[in-house]
Formats: sequence, C-alpha cells, structure tokens
Amino acid sequence: MFQKKRRFSTTRMIATGFLAGIMLGALLLSLPIATKAGIVTPLEDSFFTATTSICVTGLTTVTTGEHWSFFGQLVILLLIQFGGLGVVTFTTTIFLLLGKRVKLSDRLVIQNAYNIDTLSGLVKLTKKIIKFTLIVEGIGAFCYLFQFVPEFGVVDGVWYSIFHAVSAFCNAGIDLVGGNSFIPYRDNLWINLVTMGLIVLGGIGFPVWWDVFHISKQAVKKDIKVRSMFRRLTLHSKIAITVTVVMIVLGAVLTFILEFNNPATIGELSIGKKMLSSLFQSVTTRTAGFATIPQQNFKDATSIVYLVWMFIGGSPSGTAGGIKTVTVAVILLSTISIVRGKKDIEIFQRRISDQYLKKGLAVVMVSFLVLMVTTISLSAIQNSSFLDTLYETTSAIGTVGLTRNMTGSLMTAGKIIVMITMYLGRIGPITMALAINAGKHQGEKSLPEGKILVG
Repeated sequence: MFQKKRRFSTTRMIATGFLAGIMLGALLLSLPIATKAGIVTPLEDSFFTATTSICVTGLTTVTTGEHWSFFGQLVILLLIQFGGLGVVTFTTTIFLLLGKRVKLSDRLVIQNAYNIDTLSGLVKLTKKIIKFTLIVEGIGAFCYLFQFVPEFGVVDGVWYSIFHAVSAFCNAGIDLVGGNSFIPYRDNLWINLVTMGLIVLGGIGFPVWWDVFHISKQAVKKDIKVRSMFRRLTLHSKIAITVTVVMIVLGAVLTFILEFNNPATIGELSIGKKMLSSLFQSVTTRTAGFATIPQQNFKDATSIVYLVWMFIGGSPSGTAGGIKTVTVAVILLSTISIVRGKKDIEIFQRRISDQYLKKGLAVVMVSFLVLMVTTISLSAIQNSSFLDTLYETTSAIGTVGLTRNMTGSLMTAGKIIVMITMYLGRIGPITMALAINAGKHQGEKSLPEGKILVG
C-alpha cells in the first residue's frame, strides 16, 4: 500500500509541478514588461512559450529574441532550467538553498525519480547533479563568448552565451539570434562543436554522468586501466552510450548520403561542411531543436529518418525527451533474442529482466498512441501536408523543437493540441515509467495461462 501511494505521489508531483510551472510562466510572460514593445502578449502565445520552455521543446509561435524583453527572456531561461533539471531536482535545490532538511518522503520521491535502489546518498547525488549542470553550462557559456561577444557586444554577448548554453544543455533549442535558429552559423565550426557537445552531455542522462565520472576518477588514480573503463561502466551506461553513438553516427551518415546532391540543404557545400552539417543535424534531431538547415528543405526520405530519431530521443534521467535510447535497445534486443531462439535478453554479458521489456513496450505504445491521436487531430484542423503535421507532432512529443515551418501558422486550436503534446511528451514516458515501476505486489492472484496466435 505504501509503495503504491509513493509511486502515485511521485507521478503527481511531476505532473502538477510542470503544470504549475507552465501557468506561472504564462502569467509572467503575459505582463507588458515581458515584451520589448511593452505590450500584452496574447494568452495563447504566452502559454505556448511557457509550455515549450519548461518542456524543453523549442517550438515557438513568436521570435524569442525579437519579441521578448530581457525580463521575458529571463523567465524563459528559468523555465528551461526548471524543465531541464526536472521537478524533483529543482525542488530539492530550492530546499537546499533555503536550508531546509530533505524529509524521508522527499527522499523517496528522489529515489523513484532516478530509479535508485537505496535511500543513502540521494541528497548528495542531487547536489552533484546540480553542480555538474552549472559547471557544464558555465563552460558552454564561456565557449560561446568567443563568438557572441565580438558579434553582439559585451553585454548582449554575455547574455546570449549564458542563454544558449542553458538552452543547448537542457536540449531546449530556443535561441535569441533571430527567426532562423542557428542557420546563420551553419558553417561556424566553433558554434557547431560547442552546441553539439552541450546537447550530447545534457541528453545522455544524469546516471551516465555519475558513472563515467566515478570510473574516470579511478582511471586518473590508476586504480584501473584506461582501456578497461568502458567495461567497468554499469549496464545502463554501456547501453545509453552505445545507442547514442550509433544513432549520432548513423544519422550523420544517412543525412550525408541522402542529402549529398540536394542544393537546398548540403548539396552545394564542400565535403567538410557537408559532414559538419550532417553531424549537427543528427545530434540536434534526437531532441535538441537547434537547426542549421531549414527542415522543410530536406527530402522526404531524410525527414522519415528524423521522425524516427525524434521519437527515440535521448537517454533516461536526462534533459532529453522521446521514448529513450535504453527503451529502444531493450525492445530491439528482445526481438533479436526471439529471432535467435534465445530465452533471455542478453547484452554485454548480462541478462535483462523481462520487467524492463514490459516497461519499454508500455512507454512506446502510450507515446505512439498520443502521437497518432494528436497527429490526426492536428491534421483535421490545420491545412498542412501530412508529413509537415507528423513532423510537428513528433517534434512536440519528443520535445525536439524542429519544425517544417508549420509552428508559426498554427491556429489557436492547433496551438492547444501542440501544447498538450509537448506536455505529455515531457511527462508522459516519465510518469508511465514511475506508474509501472517494478515491485512485488502482494496478494495478486495468478490466473491460468491462455494461448493465443501472434504474428
């Protein structure tokens, strides 16, 4: 009974926490002080901006850098940071800043949120997550200074650097440089590398950070050999890193091949710039939302690849969205084991319990159902092509933020549908995973097994 209540409390905290953040953000963005023109922003656009910010999506109905004042941009930045860290981590941070003691009930929430077996060291872990986040964002902001200060001046350059570092690390994809995302920096190697680095670090997940950091310390102390570092990582980290690398490389290769002769994308670029643009697109498509190439210019075949990448997203317990890399890995490994006639799901000399397969399938099916419902609903309202609509909803549910130039033309009903999709995309898989968190349910009856035909 206690376990059931605990899971419900955690799920409710995440769902209501994001909803409360959206409402507060929308209220602040509705104030005249939030816009450069000193006008009241329509409520639908205020809510849309607050939703896309806290859900770290990046779809926008107004140009962020041109419409919002410094106050408005600051509100957006705080919403992005809140959404990137998550309700649990952000709330714990507030407790720590106020000097309040983190109670047992709060520790149980943290335990559930990060799927940790023990209650010991949870507050310490949260502190490390916050510290690492601020350090990485700080380094990212410092790196951006070399581009933005000469381009925009000291004051704006520093602010732009901070904003984009947080936006990139939290995989939000919201920018201040204009209405064309990072397209002006398509050939800028420095901006591309810094942004990709922040995106990958944010999307790989907090548990992987901690694991890599711990193993790296051992390697520095020479307690273990460098070549054995990967082998000593946890199974979760091995899978998350492997799938991330495979998706980035495969996505870049497919983009390079499919778009090689497309003059509207990378066709007229040099080989080196083609490789850079392809790599950036592969990284950002998984969940970030920054764009160096207009998405509507890609071939249909390439866009279909991106649909899959956006739906998968990043890794668990990070700033990314999607159904997650580890989820896809478990389902693919299960399929391979069935084809090979094996009983167990195996990888890296370890066996994966069937309970994780059940969780993964549930997350995929719920996300797919939401995607289909929202796509059909948006198609019935908007006068856009099916591919553009599917791209929009997949981007929303995967909290990616890439669009085939459709977001700006959304009607009020369309904006509401996309807002709901972004919200469900940010909390849906998380709350689903928590709601079906594995545990021994006492007193359950085991019914007789039935036989059916499959396939």
